[in-house]
Amino acid sequence: MRKLILILLLASFAWGFVADKPAYLIYTSQLKPSSYEKMLSEAKEADILFFGELHDNPIAHWLELQVTKDLYTDKKGNLVLGAEMFEADNQVVLDEYLKGIITGKQFETEAKMWQNYATDYKPMVDFAQKNKINFIATNIPRRYASLVSKGGLDALNQLSEEGKKSVAPLPINVDLTLSGYAEMMKMGGMHGMGGSTMSAENIAKAQASKDATMAHFILKNWSEGKAFLHFNGSYHSNNFEGIIWYLKKANPSLKIVTINTIEEADIKEPNTKHKGSASFVVAIPSDMIKSY
Repeated sequence: MRKLILILLLASFAWGFVADKPAYLIYTSQLKPSSYEKMLSEAKEADILFFGELHDNPIAHWLELQVTKDLYTDKKGNLVLGAEMFEADNQVVLDEYLKGIITGKQFETEAKMWQNYATDYKPMVDFAQKNKINFIATNIPRRYASLVSKGGLDALNQLSEEGKKSVAPLPINVDLTLSGYAEMMKMGGMHGMGGSTMSAENIAKAQASKDATMAHFILKNWSEGKAFLHFNGSYHSNNFEGIIWYLKKANPSLKIVTINTIEEADIKEPNTKHKGSASFVVAIPSDMIKSY
């Protein structure tokens, strides 16, 4: 009888293990199985950590919050946060909220919020406020990126001196042979508001203006001994290009760790096209619910 019970228990355990459906799996750069603990261990040694997200993926946002909390436990006052989701000209109002000068409602009214701010980014901002962590609005104002998409990088020269404070120092150089920009150019141009035409090259340059500006504000707010955790769409840091290309040009000695978030029908079999795309690859089921 005891033997039968033991067999049943073992069978039940095995069935439960087989039936388990993890919400994510973590892989190394070469798509070898890894773990959150190993990813966090490397993150703790980085000067700058890029969490490349899928904007509408709730698991990615949950993991961002966990990484934020765990890095804060290790770094305390030496942790700095930053995000693509906040434009540089909103730094004042972001700081006012972090310091408790204005309310959350005032902050959300005054700043240019993404539609999923409340569910996906507010938890990180509120954690920063509670623990007095600097949070940097790194992205170029969207109106300036729009200028570039229509008129190229030279269009930024017309900005006032005040306007230029929200952009990477001019002139912004770009290498359009980098795979991310080259792929974007393959998609061709498009028509904008009012019938204006945006060339494929200018669309890639607009992307570069974002990458260069984010790199600029990351470096401006990082110093030796600090750790900067940056949240952005994976395409801004994948293949160690985008933002990282500009960072390495300015400071080749930076230790940078990256995370790429992907969606797969079977997260146990990540697509080999993602090999080498980041220091760590987080695979999430493609049928995961979306934030929006």
